[in-house]
Amino acid sequence: MVSQSQQRGRPVGKGSGTTRGDRRRNARREHLRGMLPRDGAVIGIDLADEKQAIAVVDHDVRVLARKTVRVKAFRLGEALDWAVGQARAKGFASVAVACEPTGPRWLQVQRLCAERGLPMVCVQPLVTHIARQQQDYTTHKTDEADCVMIGRLAAELHCYIPEELDEAWADLRHLGRRRAALITSGTASVQRVRDFLSVAWPVVTEACAQPFLSKTWLAALQVVTSRCAGQPEELADLGVEAFTALVRSAVPGWGGQRVNGPVCRAVFAALTSTEGVVRGHRRGLLRRIAAELGDLQRARAQQRDTEAAMTAALACLGLARLGDIPGLTATGAAAILAEAGDPNRYDTSSSLVKHAGMSPSDNASGAFDGEARISRRGRPGLRLTVWRAVWPMLIHNPVMAAKYQAMTAVADQAATAQNDGAGRPGHASAAAEAARRRRAKARVACAAALLRWIYSIVVHGTSWDPDVAAGRKDHQAAARYLEAA
Repeated sequence: MVSQSQQRGRPVGKGSGTTRGDRRRNARREHLRGMLPRDGAVIGIDLADEKQAIAVVDHDVRVLARKTVRVKAFRLGEALDWAVGQARAKGFASVAVACEPTGPRWLQVQRLCAERGLPMVCVQPLVTHIARQQQDYTTHKTDEADCVMIGRLAAELHCYIPEELDEAWADLRHLGRRRAALITSGTASVQRVRDFLSVAWPVVTEACAQPFLSKTWLAALQVVTSRCAGQPEELADLGVEAFTALVRSAVPGWGGQRVNGPVCRAVFAALTSTEGVVRGHRRGLLRRIAAELGDLQRARAQQRDTEAAMTAALACLGLARLGDIPGLTATGAAAILAEAGDPNRYDTSSSLVKHAGMSPSDNASGAFDGEARISRRGRPGLRLTVWRAVWPMLIHNPVMAAKYQAMTAVADQAATAQNDGAGRPGHASAAAEAARRRRAKARVACAAALLRWIYSIVVHGTSWDPDVAAGRKDHQAAARYLEAA
C-alpha cells in the first residue's frame, strides 16, 4: 500500500536516498535556475573604478556580444541596455546579470537591474579566482576574460542571490561597520601609546593595573604629555593638589565623572622617575603620545555615539529584546545583526552559522577521519563580532557557562593528567596543548550557539527563555505561548 507521503513524492525514512540538506540544496538550485533558465542569456560584468567590461554569453558560454566602457558604475545603464538589446536580437527572451560583489559598485548594478526588472546574481571573488586557475592552469587575468568567466560561473549556478537591505537594516549595517572601524582605530592608538611609553616613561604604566581602561590614568597622562614639554618632572612643582585638579578637569573628556585618588597620586609620584627612560627620544615620543591620546579620546567618544545610535536602530527594528539575553548587551546584539542582516533571510540557524564561517569543516575520506575545524568562510566581520560577544557570556550567562563547562570537562581532565605523566618527556606540554585546543573549540561552539539563539528569537518572535536555550523546551511551543499571551 502506498502512503500519502510517497504519493506526494516525499522521501520516507532513511532509505529515501536524499537528506534534508539535499532537499534544501535542490530547492536553492531550482530557485537559481528559475532566474537563470537554460534557454536564456547571461550578462557578465567585471567591475572596476572607471572601466567596466561586459560580455553577453549563452549557457554554452558562447560569447554573443562584448563591450568595454569607460564610465563609473552608476552610469552603466546605457551599456546595460545595449547588452540586453544584443541578447534580445539573438533570440533570447530571458536575460540575467551577473557580477562580482566588488566594493560598493555592485550596489549600483543591483539598482540598475531593479529599475529594468532584470534578475541579478553575484559570483564570489574566491570562486572566480579558483576558476581562473582551473581554466588554463595559469594566473592569466584581464577584465575582458573575467567578465566571460563570471557569465559562465553564473550559468553553471556557481552564484548566489545578493541580499537587498531596506533603509533600517542598511543604517544598522553602516553603523556596525563604523563601530568596528573605531574599535580598530582605538586599539591601534592604545598599542602605539604603550610602545612609546616603554621608551619615554616606562614607570607610569605601573601606576594602574589596567591603565588604558582607567579614565583617571588616561586623563593624567593627557595632562602630563600636553603640558610637560618633554620633561614630566617639571610638573611635580605644582604639588599633588594642583595636579589632581588638572586631572579632574580632564576626566569628563574620557567619559568619567570622578577622579580615582590612588591612581592620580601614583602618576604624580612617577613624574620624577627616570628609570628606563631613553633620554634622546623622550621629548619627541611624549609629543606623539599627546597626539595619540587625542585620537584615542575622539575615537572612544565617537564609538559611544555610534553604539547609542545602534541601540536605537535595534529598537526601531523591534528587536530590543535581544538585549535581555544575559551577558549580551543591546550594543553587542546590534553589532551581530549589523553584520548578519535580517535572520529571516536564512533558511535555518545552521545557514547563519555557516555564513559566519563557524560551521565544522570535516576532513574524512574512507577509513581516514581527520580533525574537524571551522570553515572560516563567509563573513569575517560577523565571525569576529560574535567571537567578541561570547566572552562575557561565558561568565554572566548561566546557560552558556554550563555549556562551556560541560564541553571543557574533558579538557580539564587532560590538564590534570599532566601530573600522572610527568616522568615522560613532552607529555605535560602535550596535555596542556590538548586542553587549550579543546577550550578554544568550546568557545567556538558557544559562539555558534549564540547565533542560533539570536536566529530563534528573531525568526520565531520569542523572548529569551533559558529552557529553550538549554534545549529543555521547544522554541515553537514558546512562540505559541507568546502568541496566546
